[in-house]
Amino acid sequence: MISKKGVSASPGVVIGPALVLDTEEYRIPRRTVAADQVRQQIVVLEEALDASRQEVNDLRVAAARKLGEQTASIFAFHEGVIADPKLRDEVLLLIRNNQYTAAYAFAQVMHARQKLFQNVTVEYLKERVRDLYDIEKRVLRHVLGRAREDITRLTEPVVLVTHDLTPSQAVSIDRDHILGLATNVGGQTSHMAIIARMLGIPSVVALNDITSDLGGGETVVIDGSEGVVVVDPDPATIDEYREKQIRLSRKEAALETLRDVPAVTRCGTPIAMWANIELAEETGAALHRGGEGVGLYRTEFLFLSADRLPTEAQQVETFRQAAESMQGKPLVIRTIDLGADKLLPSSSLGQEHNPVLGLRSLRYCLRHLDMFKTHLRAILRASVAGDVRIMFPMITTVTELRNAKATLADVMEDLEEEGIDFRRDIPVGMMVETPAAAMTAPSFAKEVEFFSIGTNDLTQYTLAVDRANERVAYLYSPHSPSVLLLIRRVLVAARRHKVAVHLCGEMAGTPEYTQLLLGLGIRRLSMSPQDIPSIKRVIRSTTIDECDQIATKVMRLDSDRQVWNHLRSQLAKLPLEESA
Repeated sequence: MISKKGVSASPGVVIGPALVLDTEEYRIPRRTVAADQVRQQIVVLEEALDASRQEVNDLRVAAARKLGEQTASIFAFHEGVIADPKLRDEVLLLIRNNQYTAAYAFAQVMHARQKLFQNVTVEYLKERVRDLYDIEKRVLRHVLGRAREDITRLTEPVVLVTHDLTPSQAVSIDRDHILGLATNVGGQTSHMAIIARMLGIPSVVALNDITSDLGGGETVVIDGSEGVVVVDPDPATIDEYREKQIRLSRKEAALETLRDVPAVTRCGTPIAMWANIELAEETGAALHRGGEGVGLYRTEFLFLSADRLPTEAQQVETFRQAAESMQGKPLVIRTIDLGADKLLPSSSLGQEHNPVLGLRSLRYCLRHLDMFKTHLRAILRASVAGDVRIMFPMITTVTELRNAKATLADVMEDLEEEGIDFRRDIPVGMMVETPAAAMTAPSFAKEVEFFSIGTNDLTQYTLAVDRANERVAYLYSPHSPSVLLLIRRVLVAARRHKVAVHLCGEMAGTPEYTQLLLGLGIRRLSMSPQDIPSIKRVIRSTTIDECDQIATKVMRLDSDRQVWNHLRSQLAKLPLEESA
């Protein structure tokens, strides 16, 4: 029996036989052909590109039908690369000048492109590398005349184990027969992880070498909630996980009963429960889980999943779809947060020595005003379809905020002149995710209608810790006294100026933090849709007096370990079972 720890990509527990996919790591030897065979190699390449382009188009149509247009847009990048005349010309040049085979020439050109991203550590850029691998394998299969194992025609339930799951494989998942997923690589923001969560398939990624630790047919346990995979479990371990499945099933059923009941404390204080989403299609999951609104719609996936900037019309359609599906509930659209680890495929930004502190987010938008104005036009045009609100990210100075608001005003004036409808009084807010923004919150409070505290970045910038760096990740603590002092400062400023405050970082969806946040004064929480029921359960089990006492105690502690231990002990005292 082998137990491996990875990264949770989608929660849940499953037990089943493994289907280990061939990694399809083609070894293309350096081969040349005779001069009179060059023309045939060009024909092979052309036919492979045409067949691949048609395949990707079919996949895009199927994905749109199954998962929605925005998810399907990831294949726009694939189509763009395959149809790129520059790519074709580079391959043809190698075939003609060096008399290389079509397979070797194409592999060489693709490898050159992949090398540009091989040493990066950020997730969004890694996704582009995987997209390029997917494209390379697809075209090479046609060049070499090989067939891929079809995971859409399974007849028995299996746990899919593979080095990676490409976007085209992810959208083709047969939900009825694939119980769970385990991959060597990947992260929580990968295409595969997003789609797995949408489909409700328990998944664990970043397992390094899981494909070499088991063979096809071996029993495997996927614990997506804890990020653990167990290979060839003994009977006692199987019984243990079957019991956990039952517990999770009962918990899920109990939490399901909370979907339509209000998030109100035992003393009668209502707490707004909103959701964080990345795709317009996720609004359905937000409402199904009991969300009363969307507090954070991350719009950058719309930009990063395509090979070119989405048009104004495409953005309008996507945002309108999200607004209409919210059925009148609030939809807070965060303007695009590009830069740092989220670069456009066509970006000419270049390598930055410290991208997290570089040209990113609102700074990036204010440097690319044409793109930013098109984006704001789309949001404003979609605002007539529902309760849409605008939120600016990553602000550090009042001047930045005023520049963003001035740009928004310019766009409004243009729309008025063109006679295009939009919501003139659209609420405008800002993310508080830097110590600078938190420390000067009193000044910002005079400029916006709401704050949204992003505890992920606020923690990172306050503690100078990259939580993706395993050497320092242990220092990443949202409950650090320094972070809590900044949160309290924001809340004090907001109360004084009557500005609403949301909290949308991962703290919002972690039960141990709920009572502390309520005690500090938070009354609006925004989290992943799947976390809403468990947080609502805590809220309905406590009182504001209890939360105030916890917050008072915590703010006197001087170490994150003390804070965490106290929060866990207080959560354990709640009658959670009775509340469900």
